[in-house]
Amino acid sequence: MNAAATLPPFSAVIVAAGKGLRAGQPLPKQFAVWRGKPVLRHSAEALAGAGAARIVVAIPEGADAAAQAALTGIDGLTLVTGGATRQESVRLALEALEAEPRPLVLIHDAARPDLPGDVIARLLAALSAYPGAIPVLPVVDSMIRADGDLMAGNARREELRRVQTPQAFRYADILAAHRSWQGASDAGDDAQVLRAAGHSVSLVDGDERLKKLTFAEDFMADTPSPLAIRVGTGFDVHRLADGEELWLCGVKIEHTQGLAGHSDADVGLHAVVDAILGACAKGDIGDHFPPTDPQWKGAASSAFVEHAVKLATEAGYAIGNVDLTLICEAPKIKPHREAMRVRLAELLGVECDQVSVKATTTERLGFAGRGEGIAAQAAATLVRKG
Repeated sequence: MNAAATLPPFSAVIVAAGKGLRAGQPLPKQFAVWRGKPVLRHSAEALAGAGAARIVVAIPEGADAAAQAALTGIDGLTLVTGGATRQESVRLALEALEAEPRPLVLIHDAARPDLPGDVIARLLAALSAYPGAIPVLPVVDSMIRADGDLMAGNARREELRRVQTPQAFRYADILAAHRSWQGASDAGDDAQVLRAAGHSVSLVDGDERLKKLTFAEDFMADTPSPLAIRVGTGFDVHRLADGEELWLCGVKIEHTQGLAGHSDADVGLHAVVDAILGACAKGDIGDHFPPTDPQWKGAASSAFVEHAVKLATEAGYAIGNVDLTLICEAPKIKPHREAMRVRLAELLGVECDQVSVKATTTERLGFAGRGEGIAAQAAATLVRKG
C-alpha cells in the first residue's frame, strides 16, 4: 500500500522567497543544485510523494522562470510572490490555498531539502490532538546566554529544543492566526504565530536529515569526494618470435623465443601499467608511450610502470595491490614467480605481499595454446592518500 494513502488529507506551503545570500551560490540557494537537483525540487517532490493535494510555493519577485524550471513536471503546484518577510510570504501562500482548502497544512522551508516521510507522518498524526505540531531535536551541547562577546550566564539545555520544518497545522487555525497577528511581521516561525493566537503546539521527533542549507560549506559538502579506493584492469598480448629476449615482469627469462614489440614487449608489465592508468583514469599505455615514437624502441618497460605510478601519486593515490595473471604454455612461470613479484614490487614501490603473480594455460586452445604468444591480464587497486 502507498504510505501516502494512510495519511489524512493535507496541503503544503514551501517558503522559497528568500535571497539565500550566505550560501555563496550564483543564484538564490533554493534554486541552486544540491545532490543533482535544485534545492526547491527536493522538498516539492517529497511533499507531493507524501500525498499533498496542493502545494503553494512562495518565491521571490521576478523568479517565476527559475521556479518553473526547478519544479517542471510536478503536479498540483501554485506559485505566489512572497512578501518582505518570511511571515508575510507564509500568509500569502496560505491565502492562496483558501479557494480549495484541506483540513491540514504543512509549512516547510525550501532550504531543508532532505525531508523524511516519517517526519511528515508524525506531524500529521499529532494534529489529531493539537492544532499545531513541530519537529524538534534535543540540544546536546552545554548552553549559555551571551552578552555580546561575553558569557552572561547559563541556559538550561533541558528546556531547549532545536526547531525544524515542516511545521504542521490545522489550516483554519493557522490562517486565522496569521491574519490576527498584531505588530511587525517578524515571527521566527509559524509555531510562534499560532501560540500568539492562544493555541498549543505539540512537539514531535525531528530528524538530523532536515539540516538547513545555510552556508557555502553546506553545498561544498555535497560535492563528491575522491573515491577512497579505485580499481583498474589491464590486458596485453605479444607474439613470441625467434631472436628476441624474453622479459616478463622485469625479469629476463632464458627461453627459445622472446616477445616481439616496439619496446622490450614485457607483456606482464604492460598489463600492470594499463591497470594502474585505468584506475586513475589516465588513458592507456599507448597514449603515453605510442609505438610510433622511435624513442621507445627497445625501451625497458620498467620506465612505463614508474610513469604510471607517478601519475597515480600525483592524483593523490597510492598502490594498494596488483594481481597479475600470465597466460602461456611455455615457458613455465612458477620457477620465476617469486623473482617477478620482488621486481614488480620494487617498481611499484610497495611491499612484496601487495603483489600477486599467477600463471595459467588455455589448454592448448588459441594463439597462447599454440605457443604463438603470451597474454597477461592485471588488476590494480589504488588507495586515496590522506
